[in-house]
Amino acid sequence: MEKPVIALIVPCYDEEAILPLTNSVLLSKLEDLEKRGKIGEGSLIVYVDDRSNDSTWNIIRKLSSRQVRGLRLSRHSGHQCALIAGMEYVVDKCDACITIDADLQDDPDSLSEMVEAFLEGGEIVYGVRKGRATDGWIKRITAAAFYKTMRGLGADCIGNHADYRLLTRRAVEDLLEYEERNLFLRGIVPQLGYEQRQIYYDRLERKAGKSKYPFRRMAEFAIDGITSFTVRPVRMLFWLGVLFMLTALGIGIYVLVRHFSGATIEGWTSLILSIWFCTGILLMGLGVVGEYIGKIYIEVKHRPRFRIDEKV
Repeated sequence: MEKPVIALIVPCYDEEAILPLTNSVLLSKLEDLEKRGKIGEGSLIVYVDDRSNDSTWNIIRKLSSRQVRGLRLSRHSGHQCALIAGMEYVVDKCDACITIDADLQDDPDSLSEMVEAFLEGGEIVYGVRKGRATDGWIKRITAAAFYKTMRGLGADCIGNHADYRLLTRRAVEDLLEYEERNLFLRGIVPQLGYEQRQIYYDRLERKAGKSKYPFRRMAEFAIDGITSFTVRPVRMLFWLGVLFMLTALGIGIYVLVRHFSGATIEGWTSLILSIWFCTGILLMGLGVVGEYIGKIYIEVKHRPRFRIDEKV
């Protein structure tokens, strides 16, 4: 068997502080794997600049070489679209690709384990964190809640796995057939099937720069993930409505019994509370349904997910 060609896909957004170090580390990992005979000479790194506001693209242009390529999107399209853009570029240039963030928090030393799992027959290899010691307590709680919610709603989602993974060319070709605009790769990739494996690593501290995922963006990402893969929230609203109807029936019976027994009913407080509570439930339900309608609206227009502005 010929030595496989591996492509590293690195999405970048405002990464000027860390990018030179990232390039040095990843190149050394590729060279080490090549010297050990694990990968072929044509292996490469592809940086996808998601229209950064700093000098990230200029740095990528300076780093470009036989082994280092660069794509610049025409507008800020998001992390998931940047990954897809990189996959479209490398699908006919490699035997497998590995997606890894530019911040070096996904341990580059575990690249060799991913390649070993691939050589042993794995077509999809997930990088899974051993723990979340490097995260704050709020992020630990919300992350655990998110993965439990996704699994509870029926989505096949790998716990403590982000977007650090290896995909063979065949898996990438199948993934590119998914044309939805509301991308949530953590949910789509497990649906591909094939031989799937996991390797475990300790997430490292960020060497430079700052996180691009504050709480607001993480919440939006979680909502996209849930609404992209299950209609159970809408179904839950139906059963919530049934519960409220039964509750209203019980309250009606209680009121009639109190009325015919001659007891005085003081209803102002309970009435106001019930109005506010039911209004809140209705607005929440409308919001959930509206989220799905909004997703349909975006999908049916079938606009391009991204455009490539420049390649180096």
